[in-house]
Amino acid sequence: MFDGLLITLQIILAVIAVYQFVFSLFGMYRKKRKIQHAPEKSFAILVAAHNEEQVVGALMENLKELNYPRELYDVFVICDNCTDRTAEIVRSHGMNACVRTNNNQRGKGFAIEWMLKKLWEMPRQYDAIVMFDADNLAHPDFLKEMNNDLCEGARVIQGYIDTKNPEDSWITASYGISYWYVNRLWQLSRHNLRMANFLGGTGMCFETNLLKEMGWGATSLVEDLEFTMRCVDRGVHPVFNYDAKLFDEKPLSFKASARQRLRWMQGHFTVARRYFFPLLWKSIKERSLIKMDMALYAVNVYIVLITFLLAALVWADQSLFRGPHFSTLYSYLPVWASFFAVGANVITFLLAMALEKVTFKKVYLYLILFPVYLISWYPITFYAFFTQNNKQWSHTQHTRVVRLEEVQSKQG
Repeated sequence: MFDGLLITLQIILAVIAVYQFVFSLFGMYRKKRKIQHAPEKSFAILVAAHNEEQVVGALMENLKELNYPRELYDVFVICDNCTDRTAEIVRSHGMNACVRTNNNQRGKGFAIEWMLKKLWEMPRQYDAIVMFDADNLAHPDFLKEMNNDLCEGARVIQGYIDTKNPEDSWITASYGISYWYVNRLWQLSRHNLRMANFLGGTGMCFETNLLKEMGWGATSLVEDLEFTMRCVDRGVHPVFNYDAKLFDEKPLSFKASARQRLRWMQGHFTVARRYFFPLLWKSIKERSLIKMDMALYAVNVYIVLITFLLAALVWADQSLFRGPHFSTLYSYLPVWASFFAVGANVITFLLAMALEKVTFKKVYLYLILFPVYLISWYPITFYAFFTQNNKQWSHTQHTRVVRLEEVQSKQG
């Protein structure tokens, strides 16, 4: 019975892995042409900030230079429980600093919900809401691309999240590789297949009427994933705009990265518990591949956990107890199958970098440490499972300023 359970779990994991690999192949091509619409949509740009005096000024300068009529967008920075000069710097750039103080409801999700209520009370109403983080930089055409999608009927849009400091350390390089992979072989593949895309926490655009209908209501540690699930559950499918690029700063050290990823996994467990079974049931009832795909994405955190536990069990059995004492899926397959599985995983990351024409030389040198970053997800997820009820928001510290010109010059 134990052997049967293990084999069943491994077969399920293998089927899901093959499913994801097949999907990734549809991200190998891009549609060249799309309709360009004249600027007509108005935007409220929200920036959630907590003690961001180091980086918020660069973003304010960046947002002034967008290739979009200045009268069609306003910037609102949510200075959430700030104790530094964030609000002062924002006002010095002529932008709106909205000060919020609430020690009981801390975190980005609560800050956004508070700001949206303020927006709905203002005399001017906007067609759409765009959300950035304070350490971001937006491509000059970002709002033009959002306008194009909104004019085509999109209601929720995710931009292309790139890394603005991939050469700073092996950790930032690992983030960069992961995001190039996700953008090209997860997001673009689903966009090409007209599936629902998932939100990434920044570079997001929402139709105002949709937010008023649904309410924000996403206050978990991963408010982006939570809102994605709510959208798909209602039949609203977020779309991906490959050309709407923004650049996000990544943590420099492994410790800071582990703390950030732990928060993501803790929040992911919460969302998985809440949305996996309802979406799975609806996908079966409605025969919806889109809902099935999103249900699998919701439960991915449990897939990582089970994979880690199975690997640890096999290792302990063979290394500590002179096994094997039970069967594994690979014992029924030829030896080359295991090498193929590992090789295919490595090749997909290299393929994504090739397709994205990555020119950062240091990133290629850091590739040797990329497996360490990937493996580290397993203990982080394991620890997150036992601490998932921790709702404390952890803030990522920023120590230097990077401007868009610097990022673009390094990209060639």
